[in-house]
Amino acid sequence: MSPGFDASVRCEYFDNTDLRSGLHGADRSAFSYPNDDEIQRETLNRGTVLGLDYVGSPSWGVTAQLPFYDRFHSTIAPGDTAVSESRASGLGDLRIMARCQKFDPSESFGLQFGFKLPTGEFTQNFATGPQAGTPLDRGLQLGTGTTDVLAGLSCFRRPIANLGCFAQVLVDQPLHDRDGFTPSANLGVNGGIRYLNTSSFTPQLQLNLRWDGRERGVNADFANSGDAVAYLSPGVTAEIAHGTRAFVFVQLPVYQRVNGLQLEPRWTLSLGVSYKL
Repeated sequence: MSPGFDASVRCEYFDNTDLRSGLHGADRSAFSYPNDDEIQRETLNRGTVLGLDYVGSPSWGVTAQLPFYDRFHSTIAPGDTAVSESRASGLGDLRIMARCQKFDPSESFGLQFGFKLPTGEFTQNFATGPQAGTPLDRGLQLGTGTTDVLAGLSCFRRPIANLGCFAQVLVDQPLHDRDGFTPSANLGVNGGIRYLNTSSFTPQLQLNLRWDGRERGVNADFANSGDAVAYLSPGVTAEIAHGTRAFVFVQLPVYQRVNGLQLEPRWTLSLGVSYKL
């Protein structure tokens, strides 16, 4: 809440290896090859997100986040019997969001609005296998190629001295298509509680809900896109020095429903540090 700049680095790791259909896992050994469907093998994601936050006053601020991804993907395309692979490293799409809020030590409400800008590459090809040289699925590219509008609401309450509760809703809506592709619109709903104590460690438990619509356009994978997922996310934040905070969270899926055949992670890890400039 104090005016000034805050810089942060967040690292994310999630290995999508759990092939799912609807509400259940799909057994790869049950498929024969060649197959009419794409049978994905793995999408390994490592991300580093650089953040810069400016607080003008307790009532408003601006945040910018720029991700860098290292992503490996392997799959057996329809009609193939061998695995095709791709690997990409580079910038993702820049997010810039402004916020205004009514702040009180025991309760606050906020509005967020911003844009996701098409700074990430979206023309990567497969590197090896039968699909080498052909375009990678647009949903697996480093960027979407589109500008999206972001809008959200948040609130925080402190019902008792040692307990904080929060909730947030965020909508990501693409504004246009790009080269025959419109990415999924999505809705995120997050809530949680944290134990506010006198030590430097603050334990926290979140419930993260996300709904993704289907991709659209001639270059979209309409049949195998869109999902609804819920994660239970325990974690902790810690003040490691004056003005420096660190955090670590693990996300564990408690509900997953996908359209078609899709890969989902069995768990995700997020950790980072922020520093008040």
